[in-house]
Amino acid sequence: MTEVLDPQQQAMMEAAKPTPEHEWLRKLLGEWTYEMNHEEPGKPPVTVRGTGTTRAVGDLWTISDGEGEMAPGDQSFMVTTLGYDKQKGKFVGTWLGSMMSYLWIYEGFLDDDRRVLTLESVGPSMTKPGEMSNYRDIITIVDEDYHTMTGNFLGDDGAWHEMMVMHFRRKK
Repeated sequence: MTEVLDPQQQAMMEAAKPTPEHEWLRKLLGEWTYEMNHEEPGKPPVTVRGTGTTRAVGDLWTISDGEGEMAPGDQSFMVTTLGYDKQKGKFVGTWLGSMMSYLWIYEGFLDDDRRVLTLESVGPSMTKPGEMSNYRDIITIVDEDYHTMTGNFLGDDGAWHEMMVMHFRRKK
């Protein structure tokens, strides 16, 4: 005898089915080392290093735990969640770190070649204390063992400015 699902059960089962966007996130799974070139306005550029692990939460979400320097000698911890919201038709996620009390909320999209994920967010301005600014974190898949994440902010001039580049290499 075949069990007949009611419409609510059917809708829940459909919502749990992964899409190609969910499958794309699997490229980020694994253990990584990173090197970050970081530049804050009015300060000299610095290079810092760290490690991270990205794991799946079922077929729909990823969680990344990172540990490393945000500045030389300053150990920090970070957590990123990413998924794809079918109803919004956008990637969604969060970022939080031990170095600030602000919870960053992401919405994003893939480029046509499906190599670049752009995540947009609003957060505290790095140049105007007490104000908010627009940010973009751009994840670029170079190959299965290497990807980058570039952080950008929208300047007062209306242009996007790069503030950091992280190079993630899969641990062997």
